[in-house]
Amino acid sequence: MTAQTDLPTGQDLLAEINRLRKEKNAIILAHYYQTADIQDLADFVGDSLELSKKAAETDADVIAFCGVKFMADTAKILSPEKIVVLPDMDAGCSLEDSCPPEKFKAFREAHPDHIALTYINCSTEVKALSDVIVTSSSAETIISQIPEDQKIIFGPDRHLGGYMSRKFNREMLLWPGVCIVHEAFSETELLKLKAQHPDAPVAAHPECPPTIVDHADYVGSTSGILQFAETFEGDTLIVATEPHIMHQMEKALPNKTFIGAPGADGNCSCNICPYMALNTMEKLYACLRDLEPRIEIEEGLRLKAKQSLDRMLEMASGTIGKGDLGRV
Repeated sequence: MTAQTDLPTGQDLLAEINRLRKEKNAIILAHYYQTADIQDLADFVGDSLELSKKAAETDADVIAFCGVKFMADTAKILSPEKIVVLPDMDAGCSLEDSCPPEKFKAFREAHPDHIALTYINCSTEVKALSDVIVTSSSAETIISQIPEDQKIIFGPDRHLGGYMSRKFNREMLLWPGVCIVHEAFSETELLKLKAQHPDAPVAAHPECPPTIVDHADYVGSTSGILQFAETFEGDTLIVATEPHIMHQMEKALPNKTFIGAPGADGNCSCNICPYMALNTMEKLYACLRDLEPRIEIEEGLRLKAKQSLDRMLEMASGTIGKGDLGRV
């Protein structure tokens, strides 16, 4: 990417992003974990797969994905004819990093009688090695369609897989990956917070460990948590996921109070995703200006990865973006 020198600032920066968006026929996608300024200028804000599906339905020539790399890769898998750029190519994911393709391939080969249900937070190469991709909103629907005598590998998130295993009372081989953001929540500090707000329900993402999920009144994806925020009774909600999602809650529900679940130090600062934070307005401007860094996927690999995504869409298309894993 061209060196970021003499970049516009303030309102000039916003004006330049809007000019480039129009000039390049680009759409800007922002995940719920992006900062408020990026969310507010995006064409679409949402979950990762929901955003990629929406982008595929547009006539845009360029997709600027403000999220992490596996999300931008998914957008390219579904929209190979479009240019897909990511503001910072170092915006990765601890779940993707936990599951190297060569190790996952060997694990699959060691268990040939298992099918692989793989969380979307993984690399394109791992998607190509999987049978069905799942999201936190579609996992339940997909697992309910798989015969009980069919053995299952679930990766790379052992917490989401464990939650599904407990909910369905179904044994699965779990890949030992975790999300560093959701792993950081503290049960002790959450219980202290609940004591301070005894009437406030807890909404948790299923990437959280059981010590957090077990105290939740609702478990669901980012979209599901947002929907729960709109419908719960009361005026205060404790939110156990990356805290930038609360920007959308506060915009939609200004009369309610949203409190981020704390980390071990008693606050939620440790639960800000460091990968998501790599994307900035300045980097977004530069990637639209230069159309770099660009996502490129070899066509054979893209088609293999798309097969597992297509199977999910066939089995659970009605759940994408709804995010409801239900009350616990």
